[in-house]
Amino acid sequence: MTGSVGYHAGRVAEDVVASDYVRRNHLIAARRWRGQAGEIDLIARDGDTVVFVEVKKSRSFAHAATRLARRQMDRICAAASEFLMQEPRGQLTDVRFDLALVSGTGAVRVIENAFMEA
Repeated sequence: MTGSVGYHAGRVAEDVVASDYVRRNHLIAARRWRGQAGEIDLIARDGDTVVFVEVKKSRSFAHAATRLARRQMDRICAAASEFLMQEPRGQLTDVRFDLALVSGTGAVRVIENAFMEA
């Protein structure tokens, strides 16, 4: 997907994932949060834990999972570090990095702790 179609499909996928997190009693703190290091698709709160969520949509869960590269994980971690500067506990805040996969049928699969800051 490219251009406008890809952009809108990505937005819809993020909305579906945000609804899934809300259904599981998470609060959505931000959507498409942008720092100097880059953008984070969704930021949720699970109690005292801040959850940084990368959303990947593709025809299948397996294909969507292959679309997250190490370089992107590093960028997300750097942006997350920026976000944490505004949190009361700063870098000591409990965090989790999730990968939310959305299939071509709109089904959602969340992989909690999908990657850790290296």
